[in-house]
Amino acid sequence: MKGLLNERSRRRWAAAEARSHGRGGIAAVARATGISEGTVRRGLAELDGDGEVLAADRVRKAGAGRPGISEREPGLSEALDALIDPVTRGDPESPLRWTSKSAAKLAEALREMGHEVVDRTVLRLLKAKGYSLQANRKTREGAQHPDRDAQFQHINQTVAAALDAGEPAISIDSKKRELVGDFKAVGREFEPSGRPVEVRTHDFKDKDLGHAIPFGIYDLRSDEGWVNVGIDGNTAEFAVNSIIGWWQQLGRERYPHAKRLTITADCGGANSSRTKLWKVECQRLADTTGLQITVCHFPPGTSKWNKIEHRLFSFMSLNWRGRPLETHEVIINLIASTTTSTGLKVYAQLDQRSYPTRIKVTDEQLAAVNITRHPFHGDWNYTINPTPKKS
Repeated sequence: MKGLLNERSRRRWAAAEARSHGRGGIAAVARATGISEGTVRRGLAELDGDGEVLAADRVRKAGAGRPGISEREPGLSEALDALIDPVTRGDPESPLRWTSKSAAKLAEALREMGHEVVDRTVLRLLKAKGYSLQANRKTREGAQHPDRDAQFQHINQTVAAALDAGEPAISIDSKKRELVGDFKAVGREFEPSGRPVEVRTHDFKDKDLGHAIPFGIYDLRSDEGWVNVGIDGNTAEFAVNSIIGWWQQLGRERYPHAKRLTITADCGGANSSRTKLWKVECQRLADTTGLQITVCHFPPGTSKWNKIEHRLFSFMSLNWRGRPLETHEVIINLIASTTTSTGLKVYAQLDQRSYPTRIKVTDEQLAAVNITRHPFHGDWNYTINPTPKKS
């Protein structure tokens, strides 16, 4: 019955049992139940109507019971706040400023300050204060460029004009380099209980299997993705070859009358607005496709706004979560099987070509680029026309 009775009912039940045993009943009940004799006597007084009258919703009189930790340990709450947030609430030189703030370490630090407290009490206090375990959240973008919003408007207007004219517009970017092999993959997937997929203990690159660099092209009009999976370097030549592959396999058929290709890209990486080789390779793209190539770069620190990130790459990551990327074939199949309920289709191919890095661009090569910079931020927005044919 102990687990079914509250403190008040248990006290009265013990008193009734003691009375039924007559002389020595109080001591006998105390020995059998562990309830103190004083508690049994208070129960007898309540049964006789001699004790303090309690409200129906109370089990003890006001102020009764063991004092709370905050009363027993004055200053404990403030000391805990100072340890959790030493920069704004406590000593900037707090010993816990540069360590993991686990409940055990917080309790140890509080004991060194003279407070009698254990880690479970710290957890209870933290919960009462509204604290919980939190992961970092990527929200800060660093210094904001003064022309950021104006560049977004320029990109939107340029892309909208291309789509209204029936011209292709694509968003491009490279995904992070992936190790190929039986390495641990982020995420989880269903497997027989107790039989997880076994992978290597350490993530050291396999010299035979190498790595994979997915470079994506997302068609803003048709909701289609094209991913060129490279095995060498992430260079401007690799980026342009990926776009040429998309044009030859998909774009040319979908836009047979196209005269211009609009590209939105990040401001850094292989397709950086400051990279000379990117401009030279875009000239090769224009000459190969016969299209005017208009490029609009996102401002620095705003790559997450690139549509390819949340319309293609995010679904690719979901599709292969928890799956070790054991071979290049597995990577291609996982990418190509990525779909969404809104109709996203993804195509993929393996690019085994070599892409050397540190290629120097000569002044003659740069001068040969047939580039026209836009009036607004010509460093971010420009059009490269095919090289005029010699008569």
